[in-house]
Amino acid sequence: MKYLLLDRRLLLFLLIVNFFGTIYGYIWYEPQLEITSTVFIPFVPDSPTASLFFVIVLVGFLIGRHFSYMEALAMVTLFKYGVWAVIMNILTYFNGQEVGIMSLMLIVSHGAMAIQALLFAPFYKIEWRHLIVAAIWTLHNDIIDYVYGQMPMYSTLTEYEQHIGYFTFWLSILSITLVYLLCIKRTQTPNLT
Repeated sequence: MKYLLLDRRLLLFLLIVNFFGTIYGYIWYEPQLEITSTVFIPFVPDSPTASLFFVIVLVGFLIGRHFSYMEALAMVTLFKYGVWAVIMNILTYFNGQEVGIMSLMLIVSHGAMAIQALLFAPFYKIEWRHLIVAAIWTLHNDIIDYVYGQMPMYSTLTEYEQHIGYFTFWLSILSITLVYLLCIKRTQTPNLT
């Protein structure tokens, strides 16, 4: 499995899929970006920015380089926003919204984001300094979303924004902790074999 994930054909396929997914993600956010203050724009399109980080990581893998800050940002945000979007889309269903093709596509694509984050964890070269930057970016983004009211627009969930903000903060902590456990602690644990 380890060698399959680093196969150039698979990496190129994932690069293409994530590249076009990133473009589609920014298009999906267009209505919200049109009404967003310029200062908040870098922090509003959460999922496409996460997949953009991963696109850069994949380019690095293809050219034989590690972009460790991008790896940390990609892993934290891919997992976080992948899980977040799956849960939010399921919650919209329980809150009365019909599950259509778009909802299913968002659930599948964001679930794949979270899975990609975990699958590639063994290959990242992340150190504390990289994780600290990713943690600051991610927690700062939570503040922008829930203190300054820039969270992604899900009209059926607006009344639950405080609860979603609380959940999102702890999902950020979980995502940061996962990167520590899977990438940093793993490399610091002595090998006894």
